[in-house]
Amino acid sequence: MDLKREKHNETECAKITTVLLKSRTGEFDLGSIMFLKLRNLGIYDLGCIGECINLERLDLSGNNITNLGPLSSLRRLLVLNLSANRISNLEPLSSCESLQSLNVAGNVIPSVDNLHALKSLKKLESIRLKDNTYNYTNPVCKNSLYRTLILEIFPNMKVLDGERVVGRGSDLYQLCKDIDDTIKAGMYKNGQLPELPDTKPWVDDGFWEIKISNNAIVDEAYKQFSDVLHECRLLNSRAAHVISQNERTVSLKSQPKQYAV
Repeated sequence: MDLKREKHNETECAKITTVLLKSRTGEFDLGSIMFLKLRNLGIYDLGCIGECINLERLDLSGNNITNLGPLSSLRRLLVLNLSANRISNLEPLSSCESLQSLNVAGNVIPSVDNLHALKSLKKLESIRLKDNTYNYTNPVCKNSLYRTLILEIFPNMKVLDGERVVGRGSDLYQLCKDIDDTIKAGMYKNGQLPELPDTKPWVDDGFWEIKISNNAIVDEAYKQFSDVLHECRLLNSRAAHVISQNERTVSLKSQPKQYAV
């Protein structure tokens, strides 16, 4: 009964309020909130979220948001996930000067022109407009040149739609993509693939060494992985408990009944 009530309350959460933020984070001062996850709550009004002025990571995916106005005051925001909403205008994000990673896959952004509002964000290095894993996209993605146009607008872009375009790993990705495209296109000459240049190492020496990174994208990826791992452990613990209870029940039923003489 409690579980059903909790789910009902989540689906009825149409507006972000002070009460919601405090209950979700345990913080009494909205200015103290740095990380916030409000997924799949049916939110369409961002309400007082602009008061969380020190927010660094925000996940609002899977809601019904159309107006991003309240986010304009979040100047310390580093990572923002707005996937699976109903957003068409990104202009309010132009004042989020610290933003490094933006996910707006699964919205209704009509054209590349709508992204010009973010051109002033010098730290922005990752944008996702399409996510094939969840079949998320935007109308702008129908333009066959949208990737090229976006990279012209954002010359410092490192990751587009989850794919490295520059930096470590981009050459390897491009090599694999070229090989795949060649095979798919059936570019054979006399029954053989065209002659390729001499092979070279894919990565530089020391590429696989683990190095400490201050990159917000890496930190966010590690955080999401940790969250998933924690959820898996909880599920495993619950499953083990249920199995133990069922085994005990079966064991009791299989014991022969004893009658008093």
